[in-house]
Amino acid sequence: MLKFLARYPSLVTHVLSGFDRLVFRGILRSIRDRGMHVFLTRAGKRIIDFKEFAKETSDRVEKACLLEAEQLGRPVRYLQRSSTDKEQLARTLLKEHPVEKGLICALKVIEPCMSFEYHRSPDRKARGLRLVPRKCLHIYKYFLHPRFGFMNARIQTWFPFNVQICMNGREWLAGDLARRGSDFKRADNCFPWLQNPELAQRLMDDQLRTDWPTALEKIGRSLNPLHDEIFKPWPMNYYWVGHQTEWATDVVFRNPAALGRVYPTFVRHAMTHFKSPDVLRFLGRSRPSPFFTGELSTSFKNRPEGVRVKHWARGNSIKMYDKAGSVLRVETTIGNPTDFRAYRPANDQPDAKLKWLSVRKSVADLHRRAQVSQRANEAYLDALSVVDETTPCSLLFDSVARPVVDDGRRYRPIRIGDADDLALLQVIARGEFATAGFRNRDVRRILQPASFNATREQQSRAAAKIGRRLRLFRAHGLIRKVRHSTRYELTKRGHLLAAAVHAVREASLNKLIGSASAAS
Repeated sequence: MLKFLARYPSLVTHVLSGFDRLVFRGILRSIRDRGMHVFLTRAGKRIIDFKEFAKETSDRVEKACLLEAEQLGRPVRYLQRSSTDKEQLARTLLKEHPVEKGLICALKVIEPCMSFEYHRSPDRKARGLRLVPRKCLHIYKYFLHPRFGFMNARIQTWFPFNVQICMNGREWLAGDLARRGSDFKRADNCFPWLQNPELAQRLMDDQLRTDWPTALEKIGRSLNPLHDEIFKPWPMNYYWVGHQTEWATDVVFRNPAALGRVYPTFVRHAMTHFKSPDVLRFLGRSRPSPFFTGELSTSFKNRPEGVRVKHWARGNSIKMYDKAGSVLRVETTIGNPTDFRAYRPANDQPDAKLKWLSVRKSVADLHRRAQVSQRANEAYLDALSVVDETTPCSLLFDSVARPVVDDGRRYRPIRIGDADDLALLQVIARGEFATAGFRNRDVRRILQPASFNATREQQSRAAAKIGRRLRLFRAHGLIRKVRHSTRYELTKRGHLLAAAVHAVREASLNKLIGSASAAS
């Protein structure tokens, strides 16, 4: 991100990074799989009586969950369709039935879930309780939480009583700033102006130090006041995971005109240079378009909805869009954290040797998600810093047109006109690799998909061939190895060369001649 800020020092006022939308899920791991049989045994219930016991318990949980709303006189609504915009309904009910803090409303709706069902079979080992897809009543509660602000929590009213909690880091920040008397201007979930940007960043950083299991367990227990009574035979707490996290970096420009001058070029560069499944969407339309065929121009900067470019891969995504006229937001969303690596001890044992291990879904690794998300946002912004680069293309092309010696070994030049070298350069510059880099197998999956269905010997030869080409690019300084991993990432020279090659290949001869004449 330093490269990006160094490129536009006079246009940017401040940068704010932190959580945006957070979705947590709580599960009772003890009663999953065969654990439900153990619970029923301890509770003195026969498996054959499970359906009647579960229905009775579900009815009690529903009444206990809604008791708070009834006592406080807060609205309770039953929704005919699960697709109803629940947040919008809750905000409408808040306007109609104002409250300064606490419960806003409760919403009841039938939604899909995983729940237990008795499976009959002549085979004794096959029969019994199983988790199967079904539908049951879910209850949503919307709150004005004293700490987290506007948020919601949902409970499944049938065993195993899974819980989902949604909140927003920017909503949380607004409350913290207000309590400290620090002024700000807010537009939806971003801040075009902050009286004290340093304080705001410190408060966002403080969110990472939250005792998440304790905070989430308290909210989860409020949904089901009967939890301790139901599980008295076998006490247990929820296991909390980060189902989906959004980490946003807001680069705030001095005014909409300043962002408007550069944003269309960012969009064009991201769409044409980051070769990934890109998405442009004008927010506010009933059906977002998966592509945009019109001319990208500065007129789009005046739309409050903004223009969004999105790249995604394997349940994770990174996107860029403009908000509130003067805010450039880059946001990484992680739904599958196992694709990322963190340098941590195995099983969180303090004395264990540090290793590069997969980031876990547990809230114990939430701070590590923040780290990899921040790195992804910074890599994306730095990739955009090459837009309108003034370095002559001839210097970039010449820099790789000569043989180089690396670690005592001589490597041939990069041949820009060679189909193989060009294809590899285009692949490693794809947008989805801006999040976690790329591996040998990622390149093979795109360039040589048939090799994955070949024999083991053929796969080894294909991997070795890609490996030699990656070493060539590494020797020329186009890519670098990510420490303690098998991944690579593009260097600044690599970004510049890929952008130059794409620009030259896509530009018409008249345009190139016109640009050269103007420069001279």
